[in-house]
Amino acid sequence: MQHVGEIVAVAVPSVEQEAARDLVRAREDVRGDLMSARHRLSKLLLRQGIVYYGGKPWTGSHDLWLRAQRRYPVFGLPGLGLAFDIAYDTLLATVARRDRLDAAIIELAAASEFTPVVIRLGCLRGVSTLTAFGLAVEIGDWHRLEGRSIGAYLGLVPTESSSGGSRSPGSITKTGNGHARRLLIEAAWHHRKPYRIGVDLRRRQDRAGPAARDRGQRANRRLHARWVGFDARRKRPVVATTAIARELAGWCWSLAVLD
Repeated sequence: MQHVGEIVAVAVPSVEQEAARDLVRAREDVRGDLMSARHRLSKLLLRQGIVYYGGKPWTGSHDLWLRAQRRYPVFGLPGLGLAFDIAYDTLLATVARRDRLDAAIIELAAASEFTPVVIRLGCLRGVSTLTAFGLAVEIGDWHRLEGRSIGAYLGLVPTESSSGGSRSPGSITKTGNGHARRLLIEAAWHHRKPYRIGVDLRRRQDRAGPAARDRGQRANRRLHARWVGFDARRKRPVVATTAIARELAGWCWSLAVLD
């Protein structure tokens, strides 16, 4: 009976909330499909000794280069040319599926019950519309959590092995929502670079209220300062990113529950 007061009510998602969650998870599935399609195509070319050196891959220039590779004599061999065509067509089809889902998410994020939270979360670096909507949908009721507990809720706190007076922290627990955890870890990387308000971030902040903008700017400065400290101590990037993501989760919570 001593823990009765610690029980927190969980709201049952509505039909609309579940539909939005399915949309976000469909996009997550397509993201994995796209990574696999890119991997298969690049490894098919690599087996033929064909490597792209023209800059960043999977851009417009890279796509032009990919289409030009079909003219290589080796792809005139029976079967190999068809294998290349299928791999490339699969890549294009997967990109088209992703773009359709992105457009649907952006449209829903602009006019739904999640819109206020999405706008406030957008004040943070690395939290674009897709990321903000994904966090808003996956977490749902932010008020049942606290800034100190959301990190544990998303599995971003380290495990612990204790014996007597010794305490040995381990890897993170990875409990809770894996999609939300990945979004936060990806967003945490954006805070490593010096804090400058770019065009996209300025546009997102202008949509939010003064209180959200102020809190977002304080969060951005604080998280970059933490990255600087980790780099000065030569912390492993994977460890630093997880720590930044854990604190970023708390800032997201403070913006989500902001009235």
